[in-house]
Amino acid sequence: MDFTLIVFALGPLVAGWLLDMALGDPAWLPHPVVGFGRLIAAGERWLNRPSQPVGAQQLGEERPSRARARMYKGMALAVGLIAAAAAATWGLLAGLAKVSPWLWATGATVLIFCSLAGRTLRKEVREVFRAVDRSTEEGRAQVARIVGRDTSGLSEQEVRTAALETLAENLSDGVVAPLFWLAVGGVPAMVAYKMVNTLDSMIGYRSERYAEFGRVAARIDDAANWIPARLTAVLMIAVTGRPALWSFVRRFGRAHASPNSGWPEAALAAILDCRFGGAHDYFGQRVEKPHIGVRERPLTTGDMERAIRINRLVEVVAVLLVAGVVALKMVL
Repeated sequence: MDFTLIVFALGPLVAGWLLDMALGDPAWLPHPVVGFGRLIAAGERWLNRPSQPVGAQQLGEERPSRARARMYKGMALAVGLIAAAAAATWGLLAGLAKVSPWLWATGATVLIFCSLAGRTLRKEVREVFRAVDRSTEEGRAQVARIVGRDTSGLSEQEVRTAALETLAENLSDGVVAPLFWLAVGGVPAMVAYKMVNTLDSMIGYRSERYAEFGRVAARIDDAANWIPARLTAVLMIAVTGRPALWSFVRRFGRAHASPNSGWPEAALAAILDCRFGGAHDYFGQRVEKPHIGVRERPLTTGDMERAIRINRLVEVVAVLLVAGVVALKMVL
């Protein structure tokens, strides 16, 4: 295999990653995920209309057949949009390749750049810690940008905890998982994963409105993140050079209500020797989450900086691993 061809294949990965490291998600740049969100919202409004009488809605009742119908509609929306995202990406890149390999490389670079969220996440978490150092109210408002829970009653400690939990979880969702699917199926699979993740973030909740409609989207997201979440935890422990912490991760990674989120959160809790989890409010409902870790202690700016360093190291290692897989595919 021509070495130049391997370098050319790796170029979009490296260039897309470096763009994300340098720019993050600038507000002036249109982002595909925003478009995904609009498509999902439009489809949800069209397909997820209440089908039961008003009185039944008030009593929280719904016939099993109607609940199944809502689930099937949600499944159709999820599967259709995921397939459309992959097909549109493949078609776009194939069309660009026919015109020029450089156009293909440019298109692939932009899509990889838009699929990664490492810098933006780190910036948001830093801003949360700076805000809460100024006042609890500012911290609550800032952390509300990156978490789905109700932040209005959070203490300073809970604000910092929420930010670090999100940093760990989204290291998987925003960096390792997209790179994993890039290695598995190229840029179309990476973009399809972003659609999966966006669907889950919008309709994958167990609220009255989405419990049935978003059920399949949530399960697809669980499946898509199963390997990446555990890989993220492995890489987090690996870059610390403390393999003994893995026993902690195995113990608490399974304790989380989510089949995936607990693994990177447990890895960060092990590294920082702290405790995550507890009760949170989502859409007016109290959700009891198991604790991850046993040592409840105040979290500091130093903890945040250490977590961000781990985050960066994992990202570098993940990019190198994917580059190796891409090169190996080219050779084989």
